[in-house]
Amino acid sequence: MKRKAGYKWARGVKNHVDKTAKIGKNVRIWHYAYVGGRTVIGDSVKIGSLAHVDYGVRIGSNVKIEGLAYIPPLTVIGNDVFVGPSATFTNDPYPMSPRMVGTTVEDGAIIGARAVIRPGVRIGRNSVVAMGAVVTRDVPADTVVMGNPARVAYSRQEYDRKKKEWEKG
Repeated sequence: MKRKAGYKWARGVKNHVDKTAKIGKNVRIWHYAYVGGRTVIGDSVKIGSLAHVDYGVRIGSNVKIEGLAYIPPLTVIGNDVFVGPSATFTNDPYPMSPRMVGTTVEDGAIIGARAVIRPGVRIGRNSVVAMGAVVTRDVPADTVVMGNPARVAYSRQEYDRKKKEWEKG
């Protein structure tokens, strides 16, 4: 595999980055990850071990995608987004249809561990999808959703307040 500018390689690590993928500066791709063709990845992105970023995906800058996440074709992820471990995005509302639709994650969103996102859904700016949530419809900006199916639980402002309390101990 040919080294790309700004891409950090770990010694002895086997992963696949397609030669047509465009990789920004200071990108780190960990063990056994896959990045498909025609994918565009911005600067300062981290992709965890065993993550699968399929072909034609668009990822902004300062994004962290944890291990075992699945990002299918047509997905668009904005800047400053966190995607938790084993989060799964989907793009086929009627499997095995040849027609697919992408998911959009706007800037500043957080997707929790093992969340599942339905095809065609838009995750709003600065919103939070709780761990294990099953998102079947658009998530408004600045809200927290949780459950199956995911429903609005509270505001991002309330989330940030709770987070601050937690960090204080």
